[in-house]
Amino acid sequence: MIKKCILILLLCVSPLIFIAGCGKDLGKVDQGRVIEFDKDKRTVTFIRDIKADPGNPDYSHLPPLTYEMPQDLKEIVGAEPHAGYRMKLDTKKSQIIIYDAAAKNFRVIDYKLIDQKELVDKDSPLIVDQATKKEKQFPIIDKDKRTITVYSKRQKVLSTFTVPNEYFELPEKTWDAGDEIRVYYKQDGKALRFMNISRSETLKK
Repeated sequence: MIKKCILILLLCVSPLIFIAGCGKDLGKVDQGRVIEFDKDKRTVTFIRDIKADPGNPDYSHLPPLTYEMPQDLKEIVGAEPHAGYRMKLDTKKSQIIIYDAAAKNFRVIDYKLIDQKELVDKDSPLIVDQATKKEKQFPIIDKDKRTITVYSKRQKVLSTFTVPNEYFELPEKTWDAGDEIRVYYKQDGKALRFMNISRSETLKK
């Protein structure tokens, strides 16, 4: 029980601190943004955050990393991961950086801004449906108006923009940001413990 509590604590801090301060026997921690989750095979694929800085992540590591989820469900903290290809919303340059699964590389897409609201909290009426009290489902893609609306919880930005017509044929998850996750492992590709940082009640308390 004590050992398990220690692992939870270690998973809640920066993986860089964890790796630097622990011996080989305690294993390693990796962190990144989910691009694929296979529920049947119980595997998660993510782009490593090479900075591990909550305020300024850097999802630029290739190739993506794939891990088997822990066999013991008690070793999973938080909900099953949500996948998305959006790596960065650059509001200053009016660009979105996505992971292109077909090319197995990143792609920079320039967009034309239509509307942008900043300092938008996750419980804002713009984000939460006031009738149902449930969070609206983003991205919102309107092919008739040729607009895409995305919300970044970290940046607290709600943006509506348009892109060249060919990009509207890309999957919806192209414009969505995957969950931030953290894995504890001793053997590459096999997670002994998994934490969904984006959807973990443990971290919200």
